Amino acid sequence: MPSSLTNYSCPNCGGPLRFDPEKQKLVCDHCGSVFTAEEIDAHFKEKNEEAVSVEEERQEKEEDEILHQTFSSEDLSHLKAYTCPSCGAELIADENTAASSCPYCGNPAIIPARLSGTLKPDYIIPFAKAKKEIIPELTKFYKGRFFLPRNFKEENHIEEVKGIYVPFWLYDGDADIDAQYAATRVRTYMRGDDEVTETSHYQLFRTGSVPFEEIPADASSKMPDDHMDALEPFRLDEVLPFEMGYLTGFYADKYDVSSSADTARINERVRNTIISQCRASAIGYATLVPVHEDVDVHVRGVHYAFLPVWVLSTKYRGKNYLFTMNGQTGRMVSDPLPLSWPKIILTFFLIFIGLMVLFYVILEAVLL
Repeated sequence: MPSSLTNYSCPNCGGPLRFDPEKQKLVCDHCGSVFTAEEIDAHFKEKNEEAVSVEEERQEKEEDEILHQTFSSEDLSHLKAYTCPSCGAELIADENTAASSCPYCGNPAIIPARLSGTLKPDYIIPFAKAKKEIIPELTKFYKGRFFLPRNFKEENHIEEVKGIYVPFWLYDGDADIDAQYAATRVRTYMRGDDEVTETSHYQLFRTGSVPFEEIPADASSKMPDDHMDALEPFRLDEVLPFEMGYLTGFYADKYDVSSSADTARINERVRNTIISQCRASAIGYATLVPVHEDVDVHVRGVHYAFLPVWVLSTKYRGKNYLFTMNGQTGRMVSDPLPLSWPKIILTFFLIFIGLMVLFYVILEAVLL
């Protein structure tokens, strides 16, 4: 029976394929075969086209019966059931899932209909950091965080690790700046026995046009924006044309935040960056007060890309913590971590004692 899923299995033995970040190729752990993403996409091209047609035409009668056994009516509008072509098991996926894996046979499961036409990404950055690198990177991330509870590293259990291709919009354009500042310079000098302070006042003007390209904004409502922003920079000069083969062994969601909805974030980001640069260009002034700072941002082009992110869900003393790692560079960010109040109090106490001793030494020197 035709399926709207495509299992990216090994053409030689039928085993599950996975993308190896170290080899930058797809490998089969059963027979050792190695393929490029382009080779696998070409091999499955016909199946993908068939899967798109099935997805467009299917009536979902059988799938609805399965869903109603487990999920509420509220959930049903966001969930769909699929049949694994390899083992016949039922896979439940939400409306945005584009790549997953069968929990029974382990074969990568890709839904081509969610990666075709206008939903097909322009670019992808393949994972460069393998799963085995996560724990060493997490250990490095803990270092230098003196105020973490002593037992946090031992008791913070990893509940789940997922490699996810997160949908991003990449924006190109330019911005016009027209700004005016009131600035002062202060000079102090002696005139005879008098100390004279001289203040000079200036009007500064900054105008011009600033181009920008490939500014990213995540296009998934599932992913926290603050985490995704903090994972930057991605090395966008390493983007490749999108091939479905890169998704094998990982998860992927299609975008559910439109490029127009993300434009407000980009406008604010560009505006803040340009204003910061304008202010930084006013060197040698004692004060700088904005009179007006007008920035007009013009988005000229938008590209759709999948960028690699490792997501770690952990639990410490009943509370969940989210860690995310840039799958290309290894940069890691986290939710606010717990603090050890005994360490904080002890540090404050030692600083206080140190200042008191220093004050006493200075006072003794003055009195002598």
